[in-house]
Amino acid sequence: MQIIKVAVIGCGAIHTCHVAAIQQDAGSKLYAIAECDVEKGRSLAQRYGCDFYADYHEMLRDPLIDVVHICLPHYLHQEAILAALAAGKHVFTEKPLALNATEVKAISQAKSHSKGQLGVCYQNRLNPSSQKIKALLESGELGNMLSIKAVLTWSRSGEYYTDSPWRGRFSTEGGSLLINQAIHTLDLMQWFGGGVHAVKGVVDNHFLTDITENEDTAMASLKLANGARGVFYATNGHSLDSPLLLEVHCEKGLLQLHHNTLWLLEGESKTLLVNDQSPAGETKSYWGDSHRQAIFNFAHSVRHPEQQNYLSLVDAEVSLNIVEAIYRSSQLRQWITMG
Repeated sequence: MQIIKVAVIGCGAIHTCHVAAIQQDAGSKLYAIAECDVEKGRSLAQRYGCDFYADYHEMLRDPLIDVVHICLPHYLHQEAILAALAAGKHVFTEKPLALNATEVKAISQAKSHSKGQLGVCYQNRLNPSSQKIKALLESGELGNMLSIKAVLTWSRSGEYYTDSPWRGRFSTEGGSLLINQAIHTLDLMQWFGGGVHAVKGVVDNHFLTDITENEDTAMASLKLANGARGVFYATNGHSLDSPLLLEVHCEKGLLQLHHNTLWLLEGESKTLLVNDQSPAGETKSYWGDSHRQAIFNFAHSVRHPEQQNYLSLVDAEVSLNIVEAIYRSSQLRQWITMG
């Protein structure tokens, strides 16, 4: 088996998911990490048994590195992706791909001139429940999809934002609740619906008004490409991180994801279809175990370019466009048609 050498840029909270998955993949080797906090970076590199760089630009000059994982704050994604692609590396980045459509266009142009593959981590598509819903919808056995409802109620304290001042600002996070916590849910809704034709939404700041300049609560209605309607609500104002509540209403039954368990309701009948497993180790339960699978899939695609199995730039751009459309809709108070 070809062993690929992997480097991670950025050692914030999410990087532990990436490191764990890389270390568990027999075909990958954690080769280096880059972290601007030198003391932290050196300590982690010693713990992981890999090289350390304070400057990722220096790290990218190492010809032995095959793949780069980007685990940086949102506003640094574009710069790091462009640098890694220019260095000829394969790139796997955390969501969002970038802050906005303008940055995505620049990344797309760079990708067209690079030999490296570019994958984006929307791991929730790989959850057993998501895979089952998608398969049932594509099979047609439940008839046409009529509507989808998603409710995400999580908790983010003031310290979450003050400890990392890049959060909660359009210039550095690209938004707040929508682009950070809720974008995975919006991605699932549009994926199940075959895309979004139009959206009308409202964003507001209820509990974090004195702390962030952006929204902690959002709601939206979606006209899906398959003719169904979508109903979406999300907030960071809850007192705990509740599991996603998602319902897909079809002509012949109701798919209900509740407490990480997917049920099929047909009249008086209720059938358990699948459970989503929680991850073990140093990851948060609501991140799901599919982070590992997404990273495995990308590594496999690097080793076998003819078998690409990851979310591409084109796919990842869709949910980012939906987020931007909700922001515009909230300002204009009207439906926004998607391009």
